[in-house]
Amino acid sequence: QVQLRESGGGSVQAGGSLHLSCVASGLTSAMGWFRQVPGKEREPLAAVQIGGRPNYADPVKRRVFVSTNNAGNMLNLQMNRLEPMDTAMYYCAARSAPINWEDLLRGELYTSWGQGTQVTVSS
Repeated sequence: QVQLRESGGGSVQAGGSLHLSCVASGLTSAMGWFRQVPGKEREPLAAVQIGGRPNYADPVKRRVFVSTNNAGNMLNLQMNRLEPMDTAMYYCAARSAPINWEDLLRGELYTSWGQGTQVTVSS
């Protein structure tokens, strides 16, 4: 397992953009972003196999963009047109083994998780 460190959370005005970054302590095969609101299930946002194309969750795919670095240990998230309903704890996840593109958004398949970064969107 690798250690993951998220950064970039905080308070954002509705209509603005969010930029999060996740750095892994070692090489990964796939990385993803998820979020969770207390009392609700964890929700996938986007994930990518290093060197592959991202898989975006349908509810946010028109507002989210992820990118990785060549080293395979960083995953950035940009989310646009933020709404108060985007308020949540955002988590980065990673795994060292390859995964099918169709399974990238399945959080249960990830072995490493960051501690999360809180994002609060105010209207």
